[in-house]
This record gives sequence, C-alpha cells and structure tokens, in this order.
Amino acid sequence: MGEPGLGKSRLFYEFKLTSQSGCLVLEAFGVSHGQTSPYLPVIELLKEYFQIEPGDDERQRQSKIMGQVLTLDRSLEETLPYLFALLGVEEQQTDLQQMDAQIRRQRTFEALKKLFLRESLNQPLILIFEDLHWIDSETQGLLDTLSEAVASAPVLLLANYRPEYRHEWGQKTYYSQLRLARLGKAEAEELLSFLLGTDNRLAALKALILDRTEGTPFFMEEVVQTWVEDGALAGERGNYRLEREPTELHISPTVQGVLAARIDRLTPEEKDLLQQLSIIGRQFPISLVKEVIAQPEAELYLLLSALQAKEFLYEQPAFPESEYLFKHALTQDVAYGTVLQDTRKTLHERTAQILEGRYRSSLDEHASELAHHYSRSSNTEKAVEYLHLAVQQAFHRSAHLEALSHLAAAVELLLTLPDTPARGRQELAVQLLRGTALGALKGMAAPELEQTYGRARELCQHLGETPEHCAVLLGLAGFHLGRGGDWHTARAMGEDAFSLAQRVQDPAVLVDAYRWLGLALLHMGEFGIAQTQLEQCISRSEQSLTRALTVDSFGDPNVGCLSYLSHALWFLGYPDQAVVKSESALAQAQERGSFTRALALNEAAILRQLRREVAVLHEQANTATDISMEHGFAQLLAWGRTLQGLALIAQGQARRGLEQISEGTAAIEAIGMRAFKPWYLVALAEAHASVGQTAASLNAVVEALAVTEATGERWYEAELYRLKGKLTLQQSQDVEEAEPCFLKAIAIAQKQEAKSWELRAATSLARLWMGQGKRAEARELLAPVYEWFTEGFDTADLKDAKALLDELS
Repeated sequence: MGEPGLGKSRLFYEFKLTSQSGCLVLEAFGVSHGQTSPYLPVIELLKEYFQIEPGDDERQRQSKIMGQVLTLDRSLEETLPYLFALLGVEEQQTDLQQMDAQIRRQRTFEALKKLFLRESLNQPLILIFEDLHWIDSETQGLLDTLSEAVASAPVLLLANYRPEYRHEWGQKTYYSQLRLARLGKAEAEELLSFLLGTDNRLAALKALILDRTEGTPFFMEEVVQTWVEDGALAGERGNYRLEREPTELHISPTVQGVLAARIDRLTPEEKDLLQQLSIIGRQFPISLVKEVIAQPEAELYLLLSALQAKEFLYEQPAFPESEYLFKHALTQDVAYGTVLQDTRKTLHERTAQILEGRYRSSLDEHASELAHHYSRSSNTEKAVEYLHLAVQQAFHRSAHLEALSHLAAAVELLLTLPDTPARGRQELAVQLLRGTALGALKGMAAPELEQTYGRARELCQHLGETPEHCAVLLGLAGFHLGRGGDWHTARAMGEDAFSLAQRVQDPAVLVDAYRWLGLALLHMGEFGIAQTQLEQCISRSEQSLTRALTVDSFGDPNVGCLSYLSHALWFLGYPDQAVVKSESALAQAQERGSFTRALALNEAAILRQLRREVAVLHEQANTATDISMEHGFAQLLAWGRTLQGLALIAQGQARRGLEQISEGTAAIEAIGMRAFKPWYLVALAEAHASVGQTAASLNAVVEALAVTEATGERWYEAELYRLKGKLTLQQSQDVEEAEPCFLKAIAIAQKQEAKSWELRAATSLARLWMGQGKRAEARELLAPVYEWFTEGFDTADLKDAKALLDELS
C-alpha cells in the first residue's frame, strides 16, 4: 500500500522475475473507469487462464472453458454456468437470471474460489490484483471470499492499492501489509547513486533532488530523466556528469509538474502520439494503436521507440501481439490532461469507433469501455446506447449496483440533449431499466421505485401510447403491492395497462396485461372474472408464443397463468378441473427452466393444500424447496418452506411444522413481500392451532382480516372468517360470537362465487347447529351447497360434507 509513485507495481514486477519458478501466475489490473464494470479485472484474469483470444467465438470459448475445467477436475462441472456467464457464453435454459442476485453473486465467488484452489493443488498459484482503488464491488466481493480461502492453500494473493482503499483483511494472521513510504535518506541516496552514479561532483545535485522530491522514487526518476532530456546531465544511467550547476536547475514542486514539463519538451510528433495513446488507455495492443492512429507504420514504430527510450512507455511481450503500457498511471493522467477538450472528444470517438469494429461480434463484453469513450466524446447518443448495453451486461452478472451507476450516467448525458421525442424514448428505456435494477437491489417497496416509474409515466404521457407505457403501469402496480400490498391501486394500474394493451395490440403487452389483471382479480376474490382473464392469457400466449414483458419476475406466462387458473377453478368449485390445469402447468414447466418449474410446483402445492391432499402437498413442496435452494430463488424458497410446514402439521408433526412455517413466513417478511400476506398468516394460524396455541392462532387470523380490509386482497377472506369462528369456539365456546363469523364467511363466499369456501364454511356452521340440536336447519343449509358440486367427490371437503349430511339424515 502506498501513494502513487512509491513503487507498488515495480515491486510486483521484480517479485515476478525472481519468484514464479514452478508457479502459475495470474494477473488482474484495475483501471480508472473500471468501478462501474462488474468483474472487469476478474474477466481479464480468466481470459488469461483459459487462453481465450479476442477473436474466439462463443463456441470456442465454451470449448476452452469446459475442456480446461473438466480436465482439471470433473467435480468442478457445477462451476461452469458461472464461468460461462462471466465470459460471455450463453447457455440454453440457464437459471442464473431468475436466481436471487445476492445468492448468485456468492455462488459465483464460490465457483471461482473452487477453481483457483483446485488449480493450486497442481502447482502453487500466485494471484496478483493491482490498483484495487479502481476495482468494482463484484471484484471486491471475490477478493473478500478469496481472503478467507487462502489461509492453508498453496496460494499467494498479492494486491496493491493507494491509501484511500479500504478492506477488512487486517486482522487475519496470514495477511501482511507492506506499507510503502517515501524513501529514507540512505535509501534515496542509494537510488540516486544507481540513477546518476557515484561521482562526488554530483553530491550537490543529489541533495537538491532529495530536498525537492522527498524520497518519492517515481518523482526522483522523472527529475533525473528531465535533466537528461534538458542536457543538464550527460552520459548514461549510473554514470552521468553534470553539465550545469545545480543552482541553475529548476524542479517542479510536484511529479505532475515534472511530467508536464517533460511532455512539453517532446517533439510535436512524439507529443501528439503520446496524447493520442493516453486517450486509448493505460495499456493497449500494437494493432489497436495502428488502427486508431493514422500514421505510416515505419514512422509509428520510430515514435514508439522514442517514447520508450524516454521512459514514457514500456513494451511488454504478449500473445498473439506485443502490448504497450504507460510507465505509470500518473504518466497517462498528465498526458491526458494536456489534450485540448475538442481534440480529446474527437480522439475518444475515433477510439470507440475502432473498438466497435474490432469487437463487433462481442460488443456486450466491451460495453463499459465503449461507454467510457463515447461518454467523453460529443456522441451522446452512442454513449447512451453503450451505457444501456453495459446495464444489460451488469444485469446478466447480477451486478445491480453497477447497473444503477451506468443508468445514472445515461440520464445525466440525456439531459444535455434537446428535449425531443427521440430523447424521451431513450430516457424511457433507461428509466424502465432503472426500475428493474432498483427492484432487484432494494425490493419492490423501495421509495426510489415510485420516483423512477413516476418519471417514466410522465415520459409516456408526452410520447403517447406505447408498449413501454404498459410496462411502466405494471411496474407501478408492482411497487404498490411491494410497498403495502395495495391491490386496489395495483388493480387500477393493471386495468389501465390492459386498456392500453388492447389499443396498441402488441402481443407481448397483451399477454402480460391479461396475466397481471388475472392475478390481481384472483387475489381480490373476483374469481369468475379472473378465470376469464387467465384463459385469455393462456390462449394468446399459446397462439403467439410470445415472451411477456415481466417474464423474468413471474416465470413463463403460460405456466404461471395455468397455475393461477387452477386456483381460480378450485375457488369456483371445480377441484378436478383445477388439478388438470395444475398438472398441465407442471408438464410445461419441465421444459421452461428451473425458476418456472419451482414456481409451478409451489403453486401446485398450494392447490393440494386447498384440496387437503397432504402427501402430494409434501412431495411438491419438497421438490420446489430443493430447486429453489439449489438455484437461489429466495422468494420461492420462503413459500416452499411454509408449504412444507403445512404438510408436516397435517402429518402430525406439529412442532416441526410450526418451526418450518415460522422460518418461511419470517423469510417472506425479510424480503419485503407484503402481497399474499393473508395466505401465509393463515398458514401461521394453522401452525399455532396445531400446537394448542389458540390465542396466537386467533391473533394471526385477526391480523390477516385487517390486512385484507386494508389492501383489498380478499381471496382468503371467507376462510379467514370461518377460521375466526372455529378458533373462537375452541378458545371460549362463545357461540354468539362464532356463529356470525360462519354466516359472514358464507355470505362472502356466495358473493365471490367461491363454492369451495362456501362448502367449507357451511360445513362448519352445520356442525355447530347440529350440536345445538338444530339438525333440520343444518341439513337445509349444507345440502344445497353439496348438491351443487359435479366433481371432486374424493376430496376431503366434499367427503366431510357428505359424512355430516349422512349423520344429519
């Protein structure tokens, strides 16, 4: 660790020369614009490890990665999806996009850790990370993971950084920090003797340098080089002679000043080349230099040699071509600062255009670099285009913090353009992406989400009706659900989106609108209308085979709607038809990826819970939980845990069931999901009731009723009143309080056309009346409801009703 110019990189360079025999050395470098480029140093390190060349296509990359990993150790096969994702290899039916971002991030770190540790068993491994003060948060996360892993492994992790960088490794016994300070008097004199020589006539000059540079090695080297170029020193390194008195020599008070003076003394051709190279970056291949700089090759090589001789640049061997790099980051910074603003913009744009041509087949991998260049040019439209692409790449790597940084830069750039419809469309796309990133990073209840979608809605109002407007409305609907489970507002937004979708007649918009409105109506207890909407979604989805706007958040639209339709059919009194739809959803989900499959299994398990089929419920909940745990689907895992608990209670394992449900519901609360709250409060109520905690169970039901009234989520309302009546009888035997609960449950069910809820409530009330001796009234209440059913006679609810009717007879 040390200030710029104290020799951090030089120390690593010398170490590599003497210490890498028998070791595999892998290097990664931070770059000044790299803090918004997720995994940038890591990706370059992996490309070196897998010997991936710029011209390799996706198939060649996949072959190199898979071949090397499986040759190293076949047990590392599980790391391949994460390595493919980092290195731009798209797998069919990958589940990483639906995986919880934090879990995916941690599993990516674990995959890299396993790879490096296994490689170190073949040969000791030296991992070098330079300039950590410029790294992104994902690379930082990997370093934190590696810092825990190298304690007993044949791995040496070397890092360097400036003092402003912070880490958490300081207390580890296997960590050592070498703080590079300015050289002491004796060390500085030794360096000066190496640079200048030992002639006693140089003593006054050495004293002057020591006084002005305060022992900074890079500063000292640059001062000596300045005087050599100025003619004040003659000879060669280690054997210079003084041509002028030290009192006549001027030293700038800063190393930046010395560098600027040295650059000014270059020939116009040399200075021009150095400035152009500073635009390209700290390090660059010779082929890129040839493309960016329009100059005859012979002249270019002469100028490069001159800049090398004057120690502005170094050439380093690389495969398949040589590369050049600035001697120091400060050298590049000062050279960059000497370029006139207009020239700088022109050169940045030209560099970006050349990079576009070189990387035409893999632009997404270089999106951050291209965005960096175009952002500093006059081509704002291109800058926004590549910031947009960089955001997509960040999403691909679940680096939502970096995505938000790119999006903020894009908005800032867009505001510099004239307020035209074209600019509005670009900003709308950016705001929609920002909504996605915020939702993933902070949850659907984040206050910034309302601001983002609100701004997007303003843009839509100016631009007129567009398919994007529908996505904005659905985004606002999701926010209102996330913030407070506000189904009233969410439904209004969904209806607006549906009306718009009908007008614009975009297939993807219509599928999404039908799906959202169907889901909203289902949970608001309007089961008949929900059935119609969901059937329309299924029909259109199957006809157009189109991808809905929010497919990543809700799984495959057809599978989701089949699952929701199965619930609607059960509520409406068609339990067997419900199973048919549920099984169809499960069958289709087999081919649609693990996220959709886990979602379908959870929804199927809820149906089996409603049908009171314990064995199937347990099996499906277990499978959904296993998939969700394996792939990191946090919300689905929480639901699966809750369903597992319900199955355990039904199997007589009340204590274990309560623990499982408490764990699941706590996880749902932790991820900020306020929608669907009545369902998991009912699960909690059943769990408490199963262990005799009637008061706690009743409290959960009362809370669920309050939530239902406040949010409009009424799909469980009838059952909540039935449970309240049942628990009231258990707690106090208060018939006068319990009976109105059963009656209200029946009335609500009738209003909702929810025949299954009506049957369950009527059975409970009929049983109460039978106990009071009102057998005729009980039969008169229950018989018409039971006789309405045409299917599902093997289900527990219908069997209970039939048994009670037989007893009443």
